[in-house]
Amino acid sequence: MNYALIAINIIIYIAMYVGGQQSMNKWASSYMLTPSYPYLWQFLSYAFLHGSLAHILGNMYFLYMFGNNVNDRLGHLGYLIFYLAGAVFSALGHILAASFTGGGAATPVLGASGAIAAVCGAYLVLFPQSLITIVYWFFIIGTMEIPALYLIIVKLILLDNVISRTAANVAYDAHLGGYAFGILAILLLRALSLLQEDQLDLWSMLKQWNRRRVFRDIVAEGTDPFGGTISKKIEVKEVKSEAQQKAEDKISSLRREILIRLTQGNVASAAELYQELVKEDDTQLLPRQAMLDIANQFMSTGDWSSAAKGYEKFLAYYGSYEFTEQVMLMLGVIYSRYLSDPKKALEYLKKAVHRLSDPAQKKMCQEEIQRLES
Repeated sequence: MNYALIAINIIIYIAMYVGGQQSMNKWASSYMLTPSYPYLWQFLSYAFLHGSLAHILGNMYFLYMFGNNVNDRLGHLGYLIFYLAGAVFSALGHILAASFTGGGAATPVLGASGAIAAVCGAYLVLFPQSLITIVYWFFIIGTMEIPALYLIIVKLILLDNVISRTAANVAYDAHLGGYAFGILAILLLRALSLLQEDQLDLWSMLKQWNRRRVFRDIVAEGTDPFGGTISKKIEVKEVKSEAQQKAEDKISSLRREILIRLTQGNVASAAELYQELVKEDDTQLLPRQAMLDIANQFMSTGDWSSAAKGYEKFLAYYGSYEFTEQVMLMLGVIYSRYLSDPKKALEYLKKAVHRLSDPAQKKMCQEEIQRLES
């Protein structure tokens, strides 16, 4: 769905400037959002219009960078609804700010920035500890990795939209409305258990912090037999809670180290740590590309059982991946040639054969099916 949204934005931008003219076609003006007298359709339509090539390239870059992983967690329909709701709430934020300040109330607004800000806010909640590579130029050119939590809060929200509000043609309040919606909406979904639990997302981090805070308060409490007041500190040990906390901390540490080693290109070491992770909790799921890289590593080293489990978990949670048929083909081959399970092999191969577009892969799949059925 994220790729479809990017394509739609690009197609509409081309239509706005068809003929190579310098200014946008007149029809586009009726779809921009004017805060002082908005029409209902403009709360969505404005988010698919862009004022310049730099405008759309910048927006689509951030949508590509943050949107795919959010799309995976929410699913296609959920992501589409979330994206459109982000556009609406960012528009409401802009209108509300304009009504208070009076600034820009009659100036039309366009661009996907507010909706993309909502996507970035969602990414902040879902993947706060993921590392994002930044290119810097300070006498020398280099790169550094920054956790998404700090990059989005400090750079994208505070520096770009709160502290530095110098550009006259930027709807800063629409951006802030989008960030607020994205963060709060995903936190609410996690609080209501409408999204799958992940020990590394912001909601889990907040719960762990609160558990530690409560535990410290309990340890610090004492008893006074006369007044019921604190008389002295006593040590309180809750073995079950402490053991559970240690297990959760170990899982978080393993997940963090796996992602770090993957970003360093050390896939073999990451795969070994993943084996430790699933021994602790076999329901643990990594981000989409990380999960695929780990399964591919098992495949390349001939660990067929681990590869099959990895690919099956990948399909179970990332079924919207654009190349699922290739994963199904690999599963079919593994079960057919290495795990001696023709029933499962045929199940995956028959699913893959109708979706494969590469002639060589399709032929191999058909031949494998014929061999198993004969």
